[in-house]
Amino acid sequence: MLRTRLDLDRIHAARQLVDPVFLDSPLYRCDALGRRLGCAVSVKLETANPVRSFKGRGTELVTSLLVERGGTAAVCASAGNLGQALAWSGRRRGLDVTVVASRGAPAVKLDRIRALGAELELVDGDIETARERAADIARLRGVRLVEDSLDVETCEGAATIGLELVDGAPAFDTVLIALGGGALATGVGYVLKTLAPAVEVVCVQPAGAPAMTRSWHERRVVTTDSTDTVADGVAGRFPIPEVLDDLLAVADDAVLVRESSIVTGVRLLLEHTGLVVEPSAALGVAAVLEDPDRFAGGHVVTVVCGGNVDLDAYRGWVYG
Repeated sequence: MLRTRLDLDRIHAARQLVDPVFLDSPLYRCDALGRRLGCAVSVKLETANPVRSFKGRGTELVTSLLVERGGTAAVCASAGNLGQALAWSGRRRGLDVTVVASRGAPAVKLDRIRALGAELELVDGDIETARERAADIARLRGVRLVEDSLDVETCEGAATIGLELVDGAPAFDTVLIALGGGALATGVGYVLKTLAPAVEVVCVQPAGAPAMTRSWHERRVVTTDSTDTVADGVAGRFPIPEVLDDLLAVADDAVLVRESSIVTGVRLLLEHTGLVVEPSAALGVAAVLEDPDRFAGGHVVTVVCGGNVDLDAYRGWVYG
């Protein structure tokens, strides 16, 4: 039995609390992309929802339980996608939501957080600075601090993707999962290792933001002083010990990929699938590009986890 913070019964129950708009996302085989990559490729598309990312699965669970316990407000730090998701789920349930983000976060993500009715506070620095400020706000106001990946609800919300993979996919060999804070990887990985243990769980992170991958390989928390990647959604520097413990239990491998491969992945997903994705969502494709022999002849599923893009930057990635 896997020793993690996650629980399969709770994950099944989570499907009853998450708005159906986030559930049963498209899962389909992309032959054109597969021919380009040299293996069979299926896409689990987590961008076809109101917040254009998988994060809504977790925030639906968090806010549902918060309201059930009498909570009225929540605060989080976000690189953009969690903030949108918490704002959407909070507005749906009448919660006051505050999001703290870096001034350097993509403007399109910040604009959507505001449009969803959340209070947005910007800080100098990166996501780690934003986390410190969000914790301060939670203490000062006495409201719920939503901590992505540390709060097991965010992991178990993401884990519902794993249930859908097990139920809906033809036989596949490997699932490629973007690795940042770890909610997506630990959630999906836990379900797969519980219900389909033969499937290889490979986590993918940018070489410019390698903290969690280094931690997985060294089996201890490894921090970094800075990050340098276009994949802002996975650019953390301080892995959470409890999340690392979960990841060690469910991941078969964790790999780092170059920026050039990430950008190529963004372009290939547009060219061969018609999908507009943010760099974090192209990490799985980047992993195949960098190690094609490893995946040749197999069937991989890549979780396309977000589609909130800055259009100017996107044009540069695709046409530059």
